[in-house]
Amino acid sequence: MRRRHFQIAALATALLATGVPLLAHHSFAAEYDAGKPITLKGKVTQFEWVNPHSWLHVDVTDDKGNTVSWTAETAPPNALYRQGWRRTSIKPGDEVTIEGFAAKDESHTMSARTVQTSDGRRLLAGSVTDGAPPAAPGPDKNDKK
Repeated sequence: MRRRHFQIAALATALLATGVPLLAHHSFAAEYDAGKPITLKGKVTQFEWVNPHSWLHVDVTDDKGNTVSWTAETAPPNALYRQGWRRTSIKPGDEVTIEGFAAKDESHTMSARTVQTSDGRRLLAGSVTDGAPPAAPGPDKNDKK
């Protein structure tokens, strides 16, 4: 009897330990609209290099001259690192252009696909497994203009 209680408790603990992270994660389609592509140009106020997703905070000037604070969700740090990012790739004060998809709830939140810096560096910001449409390929360095 005692062994049976121990087995049930161990099984419950294992289920809770694996189930909680699954519940906490979300899919692209749950929060973002693939039919609402968006491009923002603004000044970085903060870059959060954190799991499960990194976040880029940007102040954007709207067409009325008002400053609107936007938050762009990116891939996790490990995925960003494998795509060439470093913790210092984006700093507060940097001017960036972010391409991605708007949130379904119409908040000032987006899922970022690419981030281009003012010096022309183009960084991929999304994860290939998040369910979003793929990012367009960058310009080929061998293309003649």
